[in-house]
Amino acid sequence: MPEGDTIYKLAAFLAPALGGRQVVSGFALAKPKADLAGLGIRSVHAQGKHLFIGFDNGQLLRNHLGMWGSWHSYRPSEDWLRPKHRASIVIDVGDRVYVCFNAQQVEILREGGVRNRQLAATLGPDLLKPAIDFNTLPHRARTLGSANSLLADVLLDQRVACGIGNVYKSETLFLEQAHPMTPLDLIDDAQLIGLYERAAELLHDNTRGGPRITRRANDDAGHLWVYGRTAQPCLRCDTPIASKMMGIAQRSTFWCPRCQPARHPVKRS
Repeated sequence: MPEGDTIYKLAAFLAPALGGRQVVSGFALAKPKADLAGLGIRSVHAQGKHLFIGFDNGQLLRNHLGMWGSWHSYRPSEDWLRPKHRASIVIDVGDRVYVCFNAQQVEILREGGVRNRQLAATLGPDLLKPAIDFNTLPHRARTLGSANSLLADVLLDQRVACGIGNVYKSETLFLEQAHPMTPLDLIDDAQLIGLYERAAELLHDNTRGGPRITRRANDDAGHLWVYGRTAQPCLRCDTPIASKMMGIAQRSTFWCPRCQPARHPVKRS
């Protein structure tokens, strides 16, 4: 699934290609379907896993790719690599056609409108933005979650902070030696801040292109520490990597049972 780094790079690609251009023809499969023809494109930016395209009529096109979404760029006469009925967004600017296929969410918002303000209030700070006050994140996590919320769920909660997806969740927890099923109330604020600082570091390290890398040892053992490595030896201690579908959304999670020991609430008499 595209995570914050992917959408950051997508916005960096689309912004110079679309900014200042006028849509010759196009649409967005929002509710209802929106005709984009004739609109001028003012801006393209990312907010966590969300891509926003701003138009000169004061509207914003919000796009969340989900599991299967992807953006393509074509010459006007070029055959598309996906069926046309799978297109969620089409933006033809004359010399290029930009197509988003199989998007999970497509929404037209109005700048300053109620829905836009609600969304802005719902999404937490983008971990790829330069000036984040990490000290505010523990309060957001504890206010929006509960004492029993699993760390695997807390890190994926975009209301706390934007950008962490399934890969960075598992990799961050491994690097910070935190078990994914640890309840939130067993983690102090300093440890929680450390998790978000690590996630931000990993995201920033992957904004320059190329494969996603969280492990940079030059030993041919792979670019990731635990994600997708079920039953393979841990690259630190050789313990077989564990995996499980867990959390509210039952997302695949990977961890090392030795490097990330489980922590359990203390029973009180």
